[in-house]
Parts: sequence; C-alpha cells; structure tokens
Amino acid sequence: MTMPAAIEAVRAAFVGLSAEEFDLPARHAFSDSQSLVMAVHHRPTRSTAVKVISIEIERDPVITGTVVYSHPDGQFVTDAVSLTTLRTGAVVGVATDLLADDDASHLALLGAGAQAADQIRAVHAVRPLKKLVVFNRNAKKAEALLESMKDELPDTVMDVANDPDDAVESADIVCCATASTVPLFRCDSLKERVHVNAIGSYRPVMRELPEELLATAGVVVVDQVEAALSEAGEIIRAVQSGVLRLESLVELGAALGNPPLREGRTVFKSVGVAVQDWAVARLLA
Repeated sequence: MTMPAAIEAVRAAFVGLSAEEFDLPARHAFSDSQSLVMAVHHRPTRSTAVKVISIEIERDPVITGTVVYSHPDGQFVTDAVSLTTLRTGAVVGVATDLLADDDASHLALLGAGAQAADQIRAVHAVRPLKKLVVFNRNAKKAEALLESMKDELPDTVMDVANDPDDAVESADIVCCATASTVPLFRCDSLKERVHVNAIGSYRPVMRELPEELLATAGVVVVDQVEAALSEAGEIIRAVQSGVLRLESLVELGAALGNPPLREGRTVFKSVGVAVQDWAVARLLA
C-alpha cells in the first residue's frame, strides 16, 4: 500500500468519526499500557476492526500484535506492526497537510525507531521534502535511518543533528516519535511559524512537547479529546496546570470539516485511535 492511499483512507475515516459513523469505545490498557486492545465498529458498512498489541520499549520490535477486520462477507487478518506504523504515519500526513504551510519543505524528526520511516514518508507525501534532519540518542540509528531512505528521497538533503534543539531550529515541520518522559526541545528553539506533530507518548507519564508550546500555539489539534485526556502526558499536564484550556482542543475530524487558521506554531498530538486501524485494514482487505 502506498502512503498517499493510506493518508486518504485515514482522512476519510476521521471525517466519518466526526459525522458519528463509528462506535468507538475507549481502548483497554493492561499492565501499565504494555498490552492494548483497540476496537471500532463502522455502522454504514457493518464492519469492525480489533487490534491487540504488546509494547515493550526495550524489545525489537517494540510492537507485536494482530489486527482483525471483520465485515459482512468475511474476515481479514494482518500483522499489527506494519499496519500501526503505516496508520500512524498516515494520520501525521493528514494533520501536516491541514496545518503546515503550503511551502513547508524542511522536516526535523526526533526519534529513529520503528515509527520513524513512515513519519518521513507521510510528511513527504503531502509536503515534498528538500531537507530532512534526524536526531536520535543513538546517532548510529539516525544514520542508518537516513541511509535506508536515500532511494526514496533522492533529491532531499539529509543530516544527523547533534541535539534536538539544533534539529528543530530551522525546521518547517517537526515530528516527535520517541518514548520520552520529558520535553524533547525548548519552545524558543522553534521558528515562529512551524507545525509540530507528536505521536510518541501514549501514557500519562510520557511527554515530548514543552508546556510553553501548548500554551502559545495558534491551534492544538488532537485525534480525539477523550483519548488525549486519558493518555497524552503533555496534554494532561498542560490542561491540569491551566496553561491549555480544555475547550481550545480541536479534534482532527472537526478540523478537517472546518480548517483552523495556520497562525504561528501549530500542534498535532496523536495517541492513536482505532478508526485509523479500521481505515487501513479496510483498504488492505
């Protein structure tokens, strides 16, 4: 499957979510979110997707699991690892297309793990990249990632950054894909006009974004408010401290129907919701 096809499928799914076409219960998290069960039902097609995954940060691969897509004519079963990286990349593509400046072409990627390649592919699909800078605590992983992307991005200048603040300082788009529990960069390291995606944190103790960014951003978009308030550490902390008003959070589906202004810095925070799995699984099936 191509990334542009996945992006369009996920975009349509979030529009459908905003139109209340889905039954989307909160996901079940066990053993401190090391085991997750996510389910969703699409009423118009009478189809259901269920994903069961195991997450171990120190393991390679970090994620293992299975996705089952059921529809009136049968079932489709696929590996959760590649589907998860693809659908997570795809939602970043949707958000970047919505919120990044039309001429944005310089991406800073923080993190070179399993999600990284599809983050790059997704941004490149909607904003062709002239420059790509990667920071990872293990620089060799960043170098290996860039080497693996050379054939896909032959016209893109690539570099490894020494620290995250250097990586983001001249970027038009920033993608955070780490398991960090502290902010990755200083807010004043960013340009005045920049779009930031964060997909790494999925537990309240995790966070990648500085509170000042969430307090001053022109718009903060989340995949789903309920999910963000229970799982996104940086959103939870900013709302509890009062620097981010709950009512200012915009869900992605609503933003697609009524695009927000691209003022100053824009943020998209995703913890991942099951409609993304449904959209990609349906396309595969």
